[in-house]
Amino acid sequence: MTQDQREGLPVSPVSPKMADTCGQVLLGSGLTVLSHPLMYIKVLIQVGHEPLPPTLGRNLFGRQVYQLPGLFAYAKHIIKIDGKAGLFKGLVPRLGASTIGTVVHSKVVQKCQEQGTPQVLGGQQKALEGSLQHVVNETTKEMIARSCATIVTHPFHVITLRCMVQFIGRETKYSGVFDSIVTVYREEGILGFFAGLIPRLLGDVLSLWICNLLAHLINTYAIDDSMSHTGEIKNCSQAVTGFFASMLTYPFVLVSNLMAVNNCGLAGGLAPYASVYPTWVDCWRHLSREGNMSRGNSLFFRKLPAGKMYAVDQKRFF
Repeated sequence: MTQDQREGLPVSPVSPKMADTCGQVLLGSGLTVLSHPLMYIKVLIQVGHEPLPPTLGRNLFGRQVYQLPGLFAYAKHIIKIDGKAGLFKGLVPRLGASTIGTVVHSKVVQKCQEQGTPQVLGGQQKALEGSLQHVVNETTKEMIARSCATIVTHPFHVITLRCMVQFIGRETKYSGVFDSIVTVYREEGILGFFAGLIPRLLGDVLSLWICNLLAHLINTYAIDDSMSHTGEIKNCSQAVTGFFASMLTYPFVLVSNLMAVNNCGLAGGLAPYASVYPTWVDCWRHLSREGNMSRGNSLFFRKLPAGKMYAVDQKRFF
């Protein structure tokens, strides 16, 4: 018995679900902080900013080739200009997005479990664990939860990206979360907070379905339950299919991030780095024509774009 219970004071117990959500928030926040420099550099590469010229190096097969600076060289360049703290530009709104997204996702999943979601396959019949019907129904619930979290947190995602892209033109237009909210609303209205949302949602949904359905096919037809370490093998297959799905849907991530900063008044969202795209479809078509659909996908062993010239003064390829 606790001290409060002995004294007759009201006790407000922490439910297991609340404790689980708090644990997820703390873990997510830690991972967000650790991964932020990587995301920062990836975003700058995605918008086409190449501050360092190509250098002569060796590829995986030992051949001498001209390569673009990788993660560590890019990080050193940022530290040289802004110091180590410069690697964490945009961290505050990203932490906000991570925290809110985790809470929203948890609440939606909880509601789906309590009230139940429409059974996509099999009508009202309860699905067997591991069956296709079960996978589809569970993936549908996860899709709803992820989509809700993505929509709610997208304004913070937009602000995060714009804080990062300011590095290119050395702007200070987006200096804080609240000031940034005012700036976006004043210049673009409510729709400005949801720039790039559609390709982001499409990418998330496609990645989720590809990952889960492929993992189900592998676990059902390629893995024998009589094998030893079946559980570990199935977890491994889930990780592999997740990686494969993220590679397939990467163009949606790229287009979403570019649309979030496009024509927002920052150098990284205007010519010569980017055209002004009326819609995300126009952005997709332009990147496809230029052969840039995978730009920023790799941070190591970055090869020179075929047929491109490096402009030293503009710090980009054309």
